[in-house]
Amino acid sequence: MKIGLLYFDGCPSYQQALQNLEEVIAEEGLGVTVELVRVNSADEARARGFLGSPTIQISGIDLEGPIAAGSGIGLGCRVYAYKGRLSAWPSKEQIRTALSRWRPAPTSSAADHQTI
Repeated sequence: MKIGLLYFDGCPSYQQALQNLEEVIAEEGLGVTVELVRVNSADEARARGFLGSPTIQISGIDLEGPIAAGSGIGLGCRVYAYKGRLSAWPSKEQIRTALSRWRPAPTSSAADHQTI
């Protein structure tokens, strides 16, 4: 799993998004690092699928899923909606939910399949 946090210089929200993301990664014991990606131009925003700052992508897919792409690409601030509230960064619950979609299913061992 590859995780990127995309932002633009001067974004007041990306550091809180990064903190939430790193806390969830640690709490879940995922052992992955976050790549910080500064987006500098509209062309770069289009090329990276940057939906505003901050944007978290997991294996190249936006935290909110492919449907989020309809919200527009560009060098603006991003707003996240969760449980009827708006925020300038994703909640830890939103991040946890997104990461859980990428976590591999537990493997079963031979002991799990003993025949009686």
